[in-house]
Amino acid sequence: MKLGTLAESAGIALAAGGQATVTGFAIDNRKVAPGTVFGAFRGTQFNGEDFIPAAVAAGAVAVVASPQAQVAGAVHIADAEPRRVFARLAAQFFTPMPETVVAVTGTNGKTSIAEMTRQIWRMGGERAASIGTLGVTTADESISTGLTTPDVVTFLANMSGLAREGVTHVAFEASSHGLSQFRSEGPRVLAAAFTNLSRDHLDYHKDMDDYFAAKMRLFDEVVDPAGSAVVWLDDPWSARAVDHVRARRLKLLGVGAGADESGIRLLARTPGQLGQELQIAWAGETRTIKLPLIGAYQAANALVAAGLVLATGGSAAQVFDALARLQPVRGRLERAAITRAGAPVYVDYAHTPDALEAAISALRPHTAGRLIVVFGAGGDRDPGKRGPMGAAVAGGADLGIVTDDNPRGEDPAAIRAAVLAGGAGKLRDGGERRAAICLGVTEAGSRDVVLLAGKGHEQGQIVGSGEATRVLPFDDVTVARECAA
Repeated sequence: MKLGTLAESAGIALAAGGQATVTGFAIDNRKVAPGTVFGAFRGTQFNGEDFIPAAVAAGAVAVVASPQAQVAGAVHIADAEPRRVFARLAAQFFTPMPETVVAVTGTNGKTSIAEMTRQIWRMGGERAASIGTLGVTTADESISTGLTTPDVVTFLANMSGLAREGVTHVAFEASSHGLSQFRSEGPRVLAAAFTNLSRDHLDYHKDMDDYFAAKMRLFDEVVDPAGSAVVWLDDPWSARAVDHVRARRLKLLGVGAGADESGIRLLARTPGQLGQELQIAWAGETRTIKLPLIGAYQAANALVAAGLVLATGGSAAQVFDALARLQPVRGRLERAAITRAGAPVYVDYAHTPDALEAAISALRPHTAGRLIVVFGAGGDRDPGKRGPMGAAVAGGADLGIVTDDNPRGEDPAAIRAAVLAGGAGKLRDGGERRAAICLGVTEAGSRDVVLLAGKGHEQGQIVGSGEATRVLPFDDVTVARECAA
């Protein structure tokens, strides 16, 4: 495909070089081959402009970069927001795309909602996939990408590849990083969802308003102008999200206790031993749903997923019937083991104060004895949330055991100390993660429940930084089963 043709389709003016043949796109100069369009972006750790000479030497025919970048030997496509321009160009190259695409943003629940949406579609007979923290998941397999929102080249290549394999429906997670860096551009997004907002990623965003603004790019710019917005209405930030929806004149489908007759209104929720019963109102009718998942926020996730499918033409009867057959999402309140004493052990990805509170609240109605929580905070990430994480567990659990998460380049003991300081003397230092998990498992009696929080589906523990970074094999589910045995 000619560079000029791509540029014209993307609405980008070229001064020269339009006859160059484009064979691919890359943001890593090591992946450049003859005919590649190279994206040279300034990041927090690396400046892609430093690799422009290497990319040109490897055969790049064009470089998308800031106007100040020095480009010789290739077409310089200059823009003050080069990531956006690069994404627009790449979207014209990677075709076809799945017909029905939806996205979900928010601090918590993105992974579960994307995967539940895929499951509902699949049960309705659609060829469906999800893209996010768990990787690319189809009915046949799951492939890890390593990021909630992969880089735009990987994202678009995955989307196009799925379409070529016959996948027609895709739900993807739209993280704040991905939205602010234009990693999710290209597909026609027919519906988008907002779940909730709480403190996270403030090592990247300057404050909560900046964090929220990044999330709202999904409604402000990414979703199709004729598309729909599904909003969980029972969150303190929901009203502001609705303002963005209305400003764009998107169709609003509200979900939760605060929903009106145009949305999915949650009337009642009754916890059970292995799940919960939901009473909802939709389209003037009251329905009872037996959801085979525990926890209030799992109910919220399931209903938002239902909203996304309904917003894109799903049958109400099929959608609500499918909720009763949803399978647990990996690492999201996943029951990992039963201890010798008979206590269930759950694994969850909760790694923020709000997510810990939600997980604790989810398990409390199912706990006859003590709720034991084993958790920790990651290194080289927002240190301001460590104390509040400790406070959340100290205030909600009967026993909180602080351990290591992904310490990265920091001293694990120092991270634990910061978390312990927030617990006002009510938490115990459990040391390294395997020992702490075994401590929580062996402490549990027959009426107790154990929650292993923080790592969820992750299969490794990140230690060190820079060139010294190592990923040590570690799976909370496997360790829990070994300790229980």
